Amino acid sequence: MNKVFFDELKIPEPDYHLGVGSGTHGEQTGEMLKRTEEVLIKEAPDLVLVFGDTNTTLAGALAAVKLHINVAHIEAGLRSYDRRMPEEINRILTDHCSDMLFCPTKTAVENLKREGISKGVHLTGDVMVDALKENIEIAEQKSRIFDEIDLKPKEYYLATVHRAENTDDAERLKSVVDAFCEIENLVFPCHPRTEKLLKQFGLWNKLTMKVKVIKPVGYLDMLMLEKNAKKILTDSGGIPKEAYILKVPCITLRENTEWVETVADGWNVLVGANKEKIVKMANDFEPTNEQRDVFGSGDASEKITKVLERCNENS
Repeated sequence: MNKVFFDELKIPEPDYHLGVGSGTHGEQTGEMLKRTEEVLIKEAPDLVLVFGDTNTTLAGALAAVKLHINVAHIEAGLRSYDRRMPEEINRILTDHCSDMLFCPTKTAVENLKREGISKGVHLTGDVMVDALKENIEIAEQKSRIFDEIDLKPKEYYLATVHRAENTDDAERLKSVVDAFCEIENLVFPCHPRTEKLLKQFGLWNKLTMKVKVIKPVGYLDMLMLEKNAKKILTDSGGIPKEAYILKVPCITLRENTEWVETVADGWNVLVGANKEKIVKMANDFEPTNEQRDVFGSGDASEKITKVLERCNENS
């Protein structure tokens, strides 16, 4: 799916493609660590910049720190406090490897402080706000998604499911599908891996009879679907944050979230995979508070760049 985003956002082709496919977490991380190390030895950079909480993030940080190369982590300090999540382990280990930690929120700064990390910590805001603000007008001009799938703004619910805790557990996935089938006008861009498991567990036909299931969409189309949804149901990490910024109520199909501000401000509610809770919140949940600029005002990338420039001048 990455080619869609590279093409749509006019991102240059990478100089290196590691070519690591799917596999177990250990297999993936180990192979990426090995191949990243080869690139770092060849290029000998002054600093390695890693983003987020994926296996790639951890592999990049470990490869760099073992070669005594400085590491900077964008989106540092996030915590769900659920160590069953692979992403939580990746976040913790990457933060403790990093020399510079760029935090999207005040909560993230406090999380690091509790773990004894205060040196090199910078509150910058979230680069996803920058991306959203930069691309929302472009999306409004270029996207034809409503014509393509015959939708009208604010007359549909938007759903996404991809997290292993939901897709790999037949009972949880069935509960989510049962809930989706009871929600009118639900649009579901379905990830290829999720589609494979829905078919494997015998849930695909039931879902497609009741729900408008579509192929995955690009970033600009997704922004338009998010902005114009009545509500969003998702187990994503990033979408609840985008929903908050776009002022769309969000129902998160998880037991916890690293974006605690969205819940605290009343724009996001956690329901897990409980069918009754999902349906009830889809029907009844309405935010009561105004949003705040908890994720910054859209200048996170500038703040990060200035810190990196200062460090370069002082080195």
